[in-house]
Amino acid sequence: MDMRPAFQLQTVIKAMTDVVLPAVDPANKLAQEQAQLVVGMLSLLLQRLPLQYRYDRDELQRYLQLARELSAVRGGAQTQAALADLSAGAAAGAGVLQRAAADPAELEAAVLELRAKVGELIGAANADGEPASLPGLQRSVLAAAKVQTARERAWLAPTGFEADPKSITPIERQLSSD
Repeated sequence: MDMRPAFQLQTVIKAMTDVVLPAVDPANKLAQEQAQLVVGMLSLLLQRLPLQYRYDRDELQRYLQLARELSAVRGGAQTQAALADLSAGAAAGAGVLQRAAADPAELEAAVLELRAKVGELIGAANADGEPASLPGLQRSVLAAAKVQTARERAWLAPTGFEADPKSITPIERQLSSD
């Protein structure tokens, strides 16, 4: 299953429009309206999803600019304490913004390209690789696949398809913190 939200949203929209909406009683105007509202909101999410990260970065930049402008405010102890808190928050926000330089589309493209290159290497090594290096390649690929499968199962665990969801390490704990 593709883990990308855009694909998942397309799948849900198709299910709603092809299966659910036609099955909703046409006489139930409220149900028809609400089902169409769901499709509309999912379509909007699908359309806006590629912009969300850029939107958040832009908003953070704008708040950082506002914080710089507001640093000119003067006042008593309460105002000074609020300014100090604002300054600390702005410094933290600036650090986050600096680390958030890559666009999600670039990140996804890099993942997909590297995934394809790994596949090409596997094919090439099976065609003319040194036989002594193939067991190491196999071990590495199988270990990576095991980790990826665990991540995907954890990602989809809330859908309710896992027989024993408690046996799955939550995705939040599987993701690196750096």
